[in-house]
Amino acid sequence: MSYAELLKKAKKELPEQKGEGARFEVPKVTGHIQGNKTIISNFIQIANTIRREPEHLLKYILKELAAPGEIKKSALIIGSKIPSNRINEKISSYVDNYVICKTCHKPDSKLSRDKGGLVLACQACGARQTVSNI
Repeated sequence: MSYAELLKKAKKELPEQKGEGARFEVPKVTGHIQGNKTIISNFIQIANTIRREPEHLLKYILKELAAPGEIKKSALIIGSKIPSNRINEKISSYVDNYVICKTCHKPDSKLSRDKGGLVLACQACGARQTVSNI
């Protein structure tokens, strides 16, 4: 058999690809509005999925929303009525700024303090970028 024939045979025997699914998906917030408070019940799960400290994510979201809030048990309680799509936008913005590597666009990164600043170190490509403090 020639090389071209072997290549065709090999391609034919490859398993069919099931599409391009995203490896990294941030869960959407689930919760409800109770009185004048917004309760996000899966906040800790979101923080664990993006591999960041819940306190850091909390600080960012509360600053962006300009609202008071706190973590009680595994839920985030925000002291005003805020629609879930707005909270999802802020979480997405956080992921873009503090999780996704600007070089290789992968979520395999860690935040660390370095010389007084915050550094996003990518575990996939080794890139290091300074990011703004919250």
